[in-house]
Amino acid sequence: MLSSETAQLWLSTAFSLKNFGRVFRIVRLIAFYAGLILLWHLVYKAEIWPSYVLPGPRPVFDQVWRYIDNGILFDSVYATMQRMFIGFGLAFVIGMSIGIANATIRWLDETLGGLVHGMQSLPSITWLPLAILWFGLSQTAIIFVVVMGSLFAIAISARDGVRNIPVLQRRTAQVFGASKLQTIRYVTLPGMLPSIAGGLKLGWSFSWRSLMAGELIFVTAGLGHLLDLGRQLNNISLVMGIMIMIMIVIIGLGADLLLFWPLENWVRHRWGLAAA
Repeated sequence: MLSSETAQLWLSTAFSLKNFGRVFRIVRLIAFYAGLILLWHLVYKAEIWPSYVLPGPRPVFDQVWRYIDNGILFDSVYATMQRMFIGFGLAFVIGMSIGIANATIRWLDETLGGLVHGMQSLPSITWLPLAILWFGLSQTAIIFVVVMGSLFAIAISARDGVRNIPVLQRRTAQVFGASKLQTIRYVTLPGMLPSIAGGLKLGWSFSWRSLMAGELIFVTAGLGHLLDLGRQLNNISLVMGIMIMIMIVIIGLGADLLLFWPLENWVRHRWGLAAA
């Protein structure tokens, strides 16, 4: 038998090693992006391209700070993310419903399923003319483009997730007298959790692309409008600042670290998929 002091020592050592691993990953991530910024600065100093084609990190940061200081950037981020969450939420609910229905009802999969796969091949921007004709130059038109740009990818992901559930699990539920709704609630939905996590991430990326396409063409408050403003003013620093510092670093990495990484980590541990 191990003494309590030995057990506590082992636990504290394991906890320390785990914390050290987390700190090391954070330091490694910071060092990676710091290295990219340094490489960017060195290329800028080498004057391979003129500054109006490739500005340095400092002018880009100054442009971003300018729009932070006057409040325009915060208003743009708020408007963009508001459309994003509304459109993404609608696409996820509708797409998951269609995907589960296609996976559980054979005749629906043979009819609607083929249409879903065909619609998925359409680029999201092709929905914009139809959205403008239906809803006019309004926020509803952009949200419609966001929904249609990601809905079918989420539906396909949900369908594949249900199809990957072992048939034995559903048959066991039916043997014990579970109804179709109970089978969906207690077998299908828990079994497709890995697919839901993947569908969330996939749907987010498609929704984001659709949203930027809509905001770039339709002039309205948002990050897409700031990108188009930078183009009109021939301000490459503003364009690169919005793309790199806001879209990629803050929104892209922020969503991955705060939303998708914890969700995927929980799913891996829940289903025993995490590395030992």
